[in-house]
Amino acid sequence: MRKASGLMAFLLLTGPSTAEPFHHPFGEWREYNRDWLAACPDVINEDADGYYFHSCFASTGSQELNGAGLPAYKLTLIRNRLNGVLDLAITVSPEEGEYDPARPMTLQFGGEPPIALTMGTGIETRFNTINQFFIADPDQRDAIIETMKDRNAVTLSVPLLGQAEPVRTWLSLRGVLASLDFMATYARRVAQY
Repeated sequence: MRKASGLMAFLLLTGPSTAEPFHHPFGEWREYNRDWLAACPDVINEDADGYYFHSCFASTGSQELNGAGLPAYKLTLIRNRLNGVLDLAITVSPEEGEYDPARPMTLQFGGEPPIALTMGTGIETRFNTINQFFIADPDQRDAIIETMKDRNAVTLSVPLLGQAEPVRTWLSLRGVLASLDFMATYARRVAQY
């Protein structure tokens, strides 16, 4: 009995770290890395206006879901396949309520002070999105991504219109490094395939 339970524990501990890429019917390569899902579409359209057509993505989401069955809050790493630049976006799509841009969102890693992200200076919308907020300052973005690589979790606080207290959401960072590796591998330009 001990051998069987030891083997089972070994398999559970090694399972997530042995993620394998697979081709999804939506036309992209995907890989599950612990609490993150990474994806790179098959086709790179260098002339498209939207970033989806020339990017790879890796995301983790909140346990809270919205009416569409998707995470109400999400962190997404985005690798531009044309120039290799990494971006970081926060998606806010709860079932009820929307982000109050007059108050900052915050990210807090463990016992460190919260990082305040104010609309217009700390975060901004891009690419015709309304509920996805990108870190505005490249240096701050890069510093946050570096911290994400070393931590297990981050707490996201989002103030919603009409609510006095922000919604606090715990987001896992287990899988960030593997997802970055996956995106680097699958982010090749069309000419390199």
